[in-house]
Amino acid sequence: MRKTTILVFTLLLFTACVPKFNTASLTHTDTKKNQALQKANILNNKGVDAYRNKDYQNAINYYQQSITIKERILGTENLNTATSYNNIGLIYKQNKEYKKALAYLTKALQIREHSLGKNNGKTAESYNNLGTLYATMGNTKRAINLTEHTIQIKKNIIRKEKEDTAISYTNLAVLEEIQGNSSAAIAHHKKALKINKELFGEEHDMTQNNYKNIAQLYFATQQYENAKAYASHIVKTTQTKLEDIHINEEEYR
Repeated sequence: MRKTTILVFTLLLFTACVPKFNTASLTHTDTKKNQALQKANILNNKGVDAYRNKDYQNAINYYQQSITIKERILGTENLNTATSYNNIGLIYKQNKEYKKALAYLTKALQIREHSLGKNNGKTAESYNNLGTLYATMGNTKRAINLTEHTIQIKKNIIRKEKEDTAISYTNLAVLEEIQGNSSAAIAHHKKALKINKELFGEEHDMTQNNYKNIAQLYFATQQYENAKAYASHIVKTTQTKLEDIHINEEEYR
């Protein structure tokens, strides 16, 4: 008798977009703020162009003007402002104004770590930039510490991506099983199993769930030797439940 595995999963799709405003409903103050931010973005882009042309002094001037506007409109703890802090910090580094570079890069890190958390690509970027700054300043010990921190964040991000990939493979396997495609379902379960074994080991609930699903599918398709082989790895009899992919909501503010 075939035992069907029923899994509940949620696919979350997020799209970064610019909010659409009904200009007729905007107040005079809102309009002025939007115009100011547009000007800040234009100045920011001019700063990028100047930086690429190695015209560091003009780049600094453009970024300073952009930052002044952003601090007034968005505040000093905003992620957009933090990006400008990071960029001007890198320019000060290139211009060998290391104290100013350190101040701005540290500000950027503090905002990103507070808003996005430690295990985020932007936070890792800030740790890396501070590490290269300290190396340039001759403080190798501090540079090593910050670079090691960067690597650990990157490892954590990669691990989370692998976990999410395994969940997606399992969800795809369930969908294939619903469609009657047992061979495809088994193949996807095996891909999830390989990842979960690497991340969690044999006896973790996620890995055990993969073994159960594969054994059940082999049994349902009368491939009894294969079913027996995978069932031999099952050491837990408790019912397991897959987790949805969790999104760090702070990333989408």
